[in-house]
Amino acid sequence: MLILFNIIFRILFYYLFAELETATSSERQTAFWLGLRFDIKLASIAIFPLALLILIVNRRFFAYKFYRKLSYFYLIITYIVLTLFYITDFGYYDYLSLRLDAASLRFLEDLKISTQVLFESYPVFKGIFGLLILGYFIYKLSKFLYNQFSNQETHFSIKLKTGYFVATILILSFSIYNSFTHYPLRWSEAFFSKNNKVNQFALNPVLYFFDSFKFRSESVDMEEFKKYYPVIAEELNLPKDTISFERKVVFPDSLKTKPNVVIVMLESVGVKPLSYYGNPINSSPVIDSLIPLSTSFSNFYVHKSGTAASVFASVTGLPDIDDINTASRNPMIINQRILFDQFEGYEKLYFLGGSANWANIRGVFQANINGLKIFEEGSYENENRADVWGIDDYELFKESDKVLKKLHEKEEPFVAYIQTATNHIPFTVPDQKESFAPLSEDAISNDLLKKSGFKSVAQLNALRYLDFNIGKFLERAKESGYYDNTIFVFFGDHNTMMNRNHQYTTEHDLNINLQHALFFIHGPKYVKPKVVQKNAKLIDLFPTIMHLIKEDYTNYTLGSNILDTLDNKLTSSFVYLNMKGEPTVGLLQDSMYYSRTNISKTKGLYNLKDNNLVDIKEKYPNKAAAMDSLLNAYYHSTKYLYFNNKKLEE
Repeated sequence: MLILFNIIFRILFYYLFAELETATSSERQTAFWLGLRFDIKLASIAIFPLALLILIVNRRFFAYKFYRKLSYFYLIITYIVLTLFYITDFGYYDYLSLRLDAASLRFLEDLKISTQVLFESYPVFKGIFGLLILGYFIYKLSKFLYNQFSNQETHFSIKLKTGYFVATILILSFSIYNSFTHYPLRWSEAFFSKNNKVNQFALNPVLYFFDSFKFRSESVDMEEFKKYYPVIAEELNLPKDTISFERKVVFPDSLKTKPNVVIVMLESVGVKPLSYYGNPINSSPVIDSLIPLSTSFSNFYVHKSGTAASVFASVTGLPDIDDINTASRNPMIINQRILFDQFEGYEKLYFLGGSANWANIRGVFQANINGLKIFEEGSYENENRADVWGIDDYELFKESDKVLKKLHEKEEPFVAYIQTATNHIPFTVPDQKESFAPLSEDAISNDLLKKSGFKSVAQLNALRYLDFNIGKFLERAKESGYYDNTIFVFFGDHNTMMNRNHQYTTEHDLNINLQHALFFIHGPKYVKPKVVQKNAKLIDLFPTIMHLIKEDYTNYTLGSNILDTLDNKLTSSFVYLNMKGEPTVGLLQDSMYYSRTNISKTKGLYNLKDNNLVDIKEKYPNKAAAMDSLLNAYYHSTKYLYFNNKKLEE
């Protein structure tokens, strides 16, 4: 009955508010199906406490009036609360074209005005009367059902009772989980269409409200933002007299043939574990051989040490500065105008070994990229699940190559984002894969392992396996014919956790070693071998790629083209981390690192080339002040764009 109740309100929303005339029949069907799953999930959550009570007290439920009255009260309150949510959602959507979310709580800040608007706009007293009628109807219906079962004298055996108990719990639990994959049904699955009205229809407002509730305080401080906007405007060459992050980039000449783009996110690959950058163990022979043939960036930093954070930042062009979870999990900010969506005439693809429901990454991709095809668990011809992350990198690259080869044969250019995972705990590496074999525990001496900074041989083997698979992937690309016409972009989402050794000691002590990641661009036909030493950051990824393929674009993000030869000013890397138990923001310029904690406001300026960790802000006050100002500009601009960079409705 609760499922039916939810569906009735979904149907009402469809006919009164949805406006899906421009949506395709396929989009409407998918939205209805997803909506039904959300409605079932909500109904199961709502009934679960009462069901559990009845299963536990058993026949005593009919022997004591307390249980009967409690069940009446619970059901009446449940239906009334759900009705209030749905009715409020109708009004909220009618006003803002958004389903009810935690941001709606802002109307409570001025309760007097909000109440006056409510009474002047809606038939409040009729609504209250309607709720009373609904409550009375639920009471009579509950009483009828109670009497139907209370008069039964049938007694069941312990075995049968156990069966009922287990079956009920399993059915309700699965209805709440609502998925056959390794991840439960999440709000992000609703954002599958470029038509936001379709996505909004698929949501359930009650579930969506509580999903967004944890992010209710994640808002922009407009006073601080306006204070530092001139600083970010100077940094990004934005207009000074008005707030706008829009920069149109038009190339006078375009390439005759559209080059393919393959972006490979290398799980847990920083500079410190790589033999190319001085690690004493020969950990990465393939990467070592590719970097001299590529454009590499020795001072590339991701913003936050987490895979979901780096996926979000690389795709949206905005750093992840969420204190509690990751920005990808915030349903209020995933709607962004991004560069990945501006590849005209390209097939857009996303490959990963597991489920895109992980960290709600599906929402980040599907909500913002028109025509994107996601390949995940269940999408591949051969799926031998390696561990919690799905198929391993060997199989992922192999399956990705099959798709890319078909597109190449049809002469359809593509931009693909491949997310690896094997170089992550639990470090699942096969005993043998073609020429690759893992090192045994005694193959590396304890002294050498300690000198390298690796925590274990298993950690080393995982990196070696990823390195091997990069080589195999490029071999397949050559055999499949698309290697010559493809730009391969390799970046680490963060560094792997390593012990302190002789390398990057100051970064380790400042806790920014996890942000110093690998980044190089390989494509002999399009990219010349060189080392770029100026500071680069993850959000620069797509502007740089667009520059290489000479694709006109409009940049609304904080990222910039780091290959711009006309820009000789000092570049910066913006990082977000945790230091001494509190959130910290940091800025890197050349060899200087400036940090400020968010709560205690502790500040520090350090020279990364100095192995002794000495705070030099008092020695260089002007430098510290300038970096603090730019740091604030990046931080508050990110907050602003989270909520003010929404893509336009089509």
